[in-house]
Amino acid sequence: MWLPALAGWSVVYRRAGGREVVFFAAALSCQAVGYTWDVLHMTAGKDAPRYSIAEGAYIAFYVLMLAALSVVIRTRLRGLAKIILLDSLVGALGAAAALLAVLGPKLVSVLQGPPSLGAAIDAAYPLMDLMLVAVVVGIAASGRSTSRGWWLVGLGLLAYAGGDVAYLLLEMNAVDFLDTTLVAPWALGNAMVGAWTLLQAHSAGPDVRVRISKSGQAVPALATSAGLGVLVLASQRPLMLPAVVLASLTLALAVVPLVFRQRLELSRANSQARTDDLTGIPNRRALYAAVPQQLTASGNQPSAVLLLDLDKFKEINDGLGHQAGDDLLRQVAARLSTQLGAGTLLARMGGDEFVMYAGSCGPREAQDMAVKIRTALAEPYSLGGITVHVNASIGIACHPEHGRDLDVLLRKADVALYSAKSTRSGHALYVEDPANAALQPFCSLQTLNDALSNDQLVLHFQPKVEPETGRVRGVEALVRWEHPALGLLQPDAFLKYFQEAGLMPALTNVVLIKALDQAAVWASGPQHLSVAVNVPASSAMDARLPDQVAAMTRARGLSPSMLVLEITEDVLVADRSRACTTLSALREMGVRVAVDDFGTGYSSLSYLRELPIDEIKLDRSFVSAMMDDERATALVASTIHLAHSVGLEMTAEGVEDERAYRALREYGCDLVQGYFISRPVPAEVLDTWLSNRNPEQSPDGKVTSAGFPK
Repeated sequence: MWLPALAGWSVVYRRAGGREVVFFAAALSCQAVGYTWDVLHMTAGKDAPRYSIAEGAYIAFYVLMLAALSVVIRTRLRGLAKIILLDSLVGALGAAAALLAVLGPKLVSVLQGPPSLGAAIDAAYPLMDLMLVAVVVGIAASGRSTSRGWWLVGLGLLAYAGGDVAYLLLEMNAVDFLDTTLVAPWALGNAMVGAWTLLQAHSAGPDVRVRISKSGQAVPALATSAGLGVLVLASQRPLMLPAVVLASLTLALAVVPLVFRQRLELSRANSQARTDDLTGIPNRRALYAAVPQQLTASGNQPSAVLLLDLDKFKEINDGLGHQAGDDLLRQVAARLSTQLGAGTLLARMGGDEFVMYAGSCGPREAQDMAVKIRTALAEPYSLGGITVHVNASIGIACHPEHGRDLDVLLRKADVALYSAKSTRSGHALYVEDPANAALQPFCSLQTLNDALSNDQLVLHFQPKVEPETGRVRGVEALVRWEHPALGLLQPDAFLKYFQEAGLMPALTNVVLIKALDQAAVWASGPQHLSVAVNVPASSAMDARLPDQVAAMTRARGLSPSMLVLEITEDVLVADRSRACTTLSALREMGVRVAVDDFGTGYSSLSYLRELPIDEIKLDRSFVSAMMDDERATALVASTIHLAHSVGLEMTAEGVEDERAYRALREYGCDLVQGYFISRPVPAEVLDTWLSNRNPEQSPDGKVTSAGFPK
């Protein structure tokens, strides 16, 4: 009897099990104490007192077992406790009714004699056994995994119940229990419960999913059958009144679990709809269900939205496998949950993006929180035996100064996140540009949508010229906004508002349509000009972009080689792997790819070798300083040589005068564009310029400025 108890305490000593193992070990110890007390009296030839330490130990056994099962229900079966306890009550009532019906005649003969507390206690033991069995069956029938070997506990309790029923029958027939071999059921029950505690030392832990299966009806169904059987039997022959009463209560209460179970199903469905399956934290739907109400209720009280994105997550996901990526996301979610206070809502938006909404939190507190979070996430992670380090970038937007709507705050936090990634600062607070603050009232979400749907966006085109020949080989399409109240706006004045509103993909789509429409017009005439379009990071990462471009060019009968997509270096810094996948697909169909504003970013030059690009565009800041700064001149010349050495074309932007034009030609620059050649102009103006232009070339290769209107 002591061996299972010692096994349980060994698991407790190794801290390999939960609190329920402590209760199980204590219960087994009480069982062993009671049995030892009885055996010592028997070997001494003495009659054990009817109410002794043994009796108290046996009762304590049931109390501790019930406590252990309560811990299991509360800690491992959150959300199911009420329904399981109700099922168990119904099962216990049904079992008691059946037991009284079977043992009724014997109990009647006992009860007709002098009142006996001992007989009542003996009768209570099997009832308590059956109640514990009902709880275990209720847990198992709920369809929720709790731990390995749970069936051992159920079989052990059934063994106890069998021994107690047999003891009661023998007691009623005046048979000395200790002279029999019926101690075996209790020894078997102890062994099974002890074996279960040992399994916990090697258990991988409980299943965290909540799932109600059809077997969840098992306990109320069996109890109802038992209650009906007792009532049918009572209609044929007299039974004890308590048996009939218990059977009636069983049938009455059996209906309640069905109602509770339906309500639990609805609650579970609602909970699952708002819970992220992978990490177990709230999802996007939960965020939108809770935060708007809190923003409305907070009035002018400060709060903050923090948008977190893991750096280099795709490399880990692709390099170590999706299982490792999922494990990393679970560990990140766990660390975030530990770091955040009770007043902060954590949600997973999707992929490796997490959102935190912190109430009563100003800009300074939000930035302190970001630093704390990044420090916690920077600790190493173990993924399948491999240790990895992962950093995170966080964008912050604050209520009410940055907006009062969750969508607006998320968009501005996304802008701040983009800034944090571009500058590698780790976290960034959204900052309103003072130069454009006056435009904000004229750039509402409705106004931006009107610009997209009412054809208010127009394109101007700036030619790209071969300095060696003077030939116009292509143009760059630059978007303008014919604002109904403010007139023609330059991109710097409005692009940020489209970015904040999440409308950059829609804007890019409009620009692509207009640019390719114009390219088709030129292709049908004497001019065959390639058209370059700037593509933001969100589009460059979009796996749908190649199919979108293929459909657009096919519909206009254009070769994809007529299109040049310009991306910036920070796109490559943000997620080189995703960008490479999209750009490779575009290049395979013939689209050319150029890196704009070359030399202004912080990325490694390795992407010139690794990424699928055709052209780099030297930033205007180098060209403007070239004629007055020897170091700038050396940088321009060496950069052109570098581009050619890796098989790329070089385009120089911002060519403002003839001196720069000549110098770039001498250095071997492939294409130039700038005000010296032409400002960005509407297509019809460019057509007139192209038809009138006749650049003259002298024998020494000097191109005059004829036909180059300023």
